[in-house]
Amino acid sequence: MRKLLKYLRHYKLESILAPFFKLLEAAFELIVPLIVASIVDDGVNGGRGAGYVVSMCLVLVGLGVVGLISSVTAQYFAAKSAVGFSKELRSDLFAKMQSLSYSQIDGIGTSRMITRMTSDVNQIQSGVNMVLRLFMRSPFIVFGAMILAFTISVAAGTVFAITIAVLCVVVFGIMLMTIPLYKKSQANLDRLTASTRQTLVGVRVLRAFCKEEEEIKTFNERNGALCASQKFAGLISALMNPLTYAIINVGTIILLNTGAIEVNSGALSQGDVIALYNYMAQILVELIKLANLIITVTKSFACAGRVNEVFAMPCEISQPKESVAAAGGHYIEFRDVCARYTNGANALTDISFTAEKGQTIGVIGGTGAGKSTLVNLIPHFYSASEGSVSVGGMNVNDAGDEKMRNLCGVVPQRAVLFRGTIRENMQWGNQGATDEEIIKAIDCACASDVVSSKDGGLDAYVEQGGKNFSGGQRQRLTIARALVKRPEILILDDSASALDYATDARLRANLRTLDYNPTVFIVSQRTSSIRNADKILVLDNGHLVGLGTHEQLLESCELYREIHYSQYQKEGA
Repeated sequence: MRKLLKYLRHYKLESILAPFFKLLEAAFELIVPLIVASIVDDGVNGGRGAGYVVSMCLVLVGLGVVGLISSVTAQYFAAKSAVGFSKELRSDLFAKMQSLSYSQIDGIGTSRMITRMTSDVNQIQSGVNMVLRLFMRSPFIVFGAMILAFTISVAAGTVFAITIAVLCVVVFGIMLMTIPLYKKSQANLDRLTASTRQTLVGVRVLRAFCKEEEEIKTFNERNGALCASQKFAGLISALMNPLTYAIINVGTIILLNTGAIEVNSGALSQGDVIALYNYMAQILVELIKLANLIITVTKSFACAGRVNEVFAMPCEISQPKESVAAAGGHYIEFRDVCARYTNGANALTDISFTAEKGQTIGVIGGTGAGKSTLVNLIPHFYSASEGSVSVGGMNVNDAGDEKMRNLCGVVPQRAVLFRGTIRENMQWGNQGATDEEIIKAIDCACASDVVSSKDGGLDAYVEQGGKNFSGGQRQRLTIARALVKRPEILILDDSASALDYATDARLRANLRTLDYNPTVFIVSQRTSSIRNADKILVLDNGHLVGLGTHEQLLESCELYREIHYSQYQKEGA
């Protein structure tokens, strides 16, 4: 949590004023028992009359009004600090998540990232708010009451000191017990969020396979685990209030007994005993508040630890280095490349090939062969665990990710559009793209009919994820988005799988006519999509088992031959 306090740097004044006004309110509250004692001793028993009692009551009302104003002011500054804190924390956390590599994001998981961004940050915000309001006030009243009790009676002050010491042991003991329990509870929330997200994303598949009951059962199990962990943590935390009440009441009994003895001996007045009782009552109220504060802070510490785990992750985004050694004369070169995911076996093993500027490279292989992994190494979405990948004589690890990704236009397997208009989506790669440039890219991607079929043309509204477009329409629009960028390297990662053969053929023909002559990587399951490529890479279980043109591979590569003739027969049937 201490590491996150830097996000209060822009709210230093508010962070000081909030506890200051709370302390001011607390100081007024500590004066109240003394005034009540004065009313009893001087006004009632001392014979100073009703006028004195009324004037003291007006003083109490004045202290209440000033205390209320101080409290409201403190609440305002505390809320402002806490909300500003969470705003900056959430902003930096989002930026950190955006800087993580693909492998790190895969390791954390989307559901965990969402939980940290929402639930965890909100809990930390509540903790900051409570701390600014009560962390100084409650101890101030507790120890202030104890000190004032000592000024009234040493024996009574000793009772206060022992009571407070026992309470501190109970409060902090429960806090230490509940911190790991709340961490476990948040981990269960992660699992529940992951289950819910998976169910909502795949709801159509679930219904198609009639798996609703199984998913409901899984959800209930994880929801039950979350409920059980929260109940257990809550049960331990719930001991705080009854134990606090019990200790305070025992202390009150001892205090009244001690006070009665001293009143009988003349060492104390009746007003002093009333003041001591009021101070004990104030301690009770403040320790209940402090107990609730401890529970909230405990949750906040647990959440802060989870957020710090994200911040502590090393940045794998590469930055450009001053000197970059040339890797050779080829535009793109893979040299003995191996790649693996976190805690897994190699997804690629000893991959070596070259590609020249303007060439079209086809990549084919079975499911899980490593096709997407191979093309994702070029823009450095993943890092090669062994060997080197170079583009234009620059090692992608040294060239800087921003530079490499500006060279590339990537169309991933899953076609994703963003909420907005078609024009806004097309301008992602080139903010200054004109309508003429956008239309040209859309024509090249065979998506003209998609735009013309929508009301408003380029101003047609796109829902989140492009849900108001079909799969084939989304694929063509994402290809057009990449083409608007005019990239030097165009990567089509199985991005025409939803297109019919005629549209796929027209798209490939259009790509060959591009005036800026990009190097094109086409990942496909269809041999028809890559048969005209300058080079075709055939992958099998992460190994390069074939390299050549379509005709060469039909003669020399058994796997390619099997893939091609199985599809050829299917197409000819």
